[in-house]
Amino acid sequence: MIRRIDLRGACTDGQPLDYGALLPRAEFDVASAMEYVRPICEAVRQHGHDELVRQAARFDGVEIDRVRVPAEALSAALAELEADLRTSLEESIARLRLTCVAELPADVVTEVSAGALVTQRNVSVGRVGLYVPAQTAPLVSSVLMNVVPAQVAGVASLALASPAQKEYGGLPHPTILAACALLGVDEVYAAGGAAAIAMFAYGYRHDGDVCAPVDLVTGPANVYGVAAKRLLRGVVGIDSEAGPTEIAILADASADPAYIAADLISQAEHDVLAAAVLVTDSLQLAEAVLEALDVRVAATKHSERVTASLRGRQSAVVLVDDLDQGEVVVNAYAAEHLEIHTVDAAERAARIRNAGAVFVGAFTPVALGDYCAGSNHVLPTGGCACHSSGLSVRAFLKTVQVVDYSQAALDDVARDVVTLAEAEDLPAHADAISVRLEPR
Repeated sequence: MIRRIDLRGACTDGQPLDYGALLPRAEFDVASAMEYVRPICEAVRQHGHDELVRQAARFDGVEIDRVRVPAEALSAALAELEADLRTSLEESIARLRLTCVAELPADVVTEVSAGALVTQRNVSVGRVGLYVPAQTAPLVSSVLMNVVPAQVAGVASLALASPAQKEYGGLPHPTILAACALLGVDEVYAAGGAAAIAMFAYGYRHDGDVCAPVDLVTGPANVYGVAAKRLLRGVVGIDSEAGPTEIAILADASADPAYIAADLISQAEHDVLAAAVLVTDSLQLAEAVLEALDVRVAATKHSERVTASLRGRQSAVVLVDDLDQGEVVVNAYAAEHLEIHTVDAAERAARIRNAGAVFVGAFTPVALGDYCAGSNHVLPTGGCACHSSGLSVRAFLKTVQVVDYSQAALDDVARDVVTLAEAEDLPAHADAISVRLEPR
């Protein structure tokens, strides 16, 4: 079901191991995919709405005549939303909004000398395009994870895209539309993958519909959507290159194998490229998890997809000498999601530097974070957690530096500015200071 990587005794010669090369990782060739999506994006740039219609037929298998979702379709989707699902969505929104509001940074004003003020002012991005994938499942939770932090940050203009669905007459999935309506997002498009990213970057006009270009695109995507984000970065800002999901679990002999098996399956359910990695110093636990996987995978609805994920090169049970080595391993792996099932889980969690999100203890599964923990589930993948963060309010903010000097404050530092300008052989810079010091 899932291969083993045995690192026990691997450090006996005292030489550091390159864990990054030894650990499993999905094949996710964004560079090659960029060449595939380049003509797709260029066609959208040149032909706008008409090309988006053609691509819906080509990639989504559905004929549409309008890319923008009518307002009445959004209202109808919300009206038809099951009461229990609406309640659950509202609970998830409330919890996420609490953490987003708490995260809002304050402006910082520094008086560097008398009369010399520098303010770091946080302002929201003006317009954002939010992408919600729906290739294997209607990820309604991704609507919340994108929209709520953007709204809390104060983004004035939000547009959302999700692929056209043949079974729903060319509209995005109705649950996704209902969530948009619930959150007050009324600009929604039936567009998927690279075409949706290009639409956000370039915009279009058609028969009264205007999709204005955005400043920033956020949200997870498949390899082609990620490739489009990389290709168009610079034309438009992007949050990250979030690819197939990952779960790593650091566990000792105290862990419950049924919990671990269930959590590995929960993320393998997303995608055949999803990564599921268990790191443990307990051979007994590893064997018990493997037995539990055999039973649970056979019983789960998407067993074929889960089996492909667990058998893929990106998934493994990694055996280590002890939990200290295990910590080194999971830090090197830099997982999107890291669960810690050890007797000292909180202490070990505090030492983790590289993970998109850390889930502490037996009763904090990744599935909780996917929906209702109050955390955001749009997280860095592919080892990028060593340098990148998950989606948050900060992703929708930028800092403007406001500099305010009085004449006396400028006089106080003028000689230093002139000296530095002359050292760089930029005399006009020096003159811009000196002219203000001359008697008038």
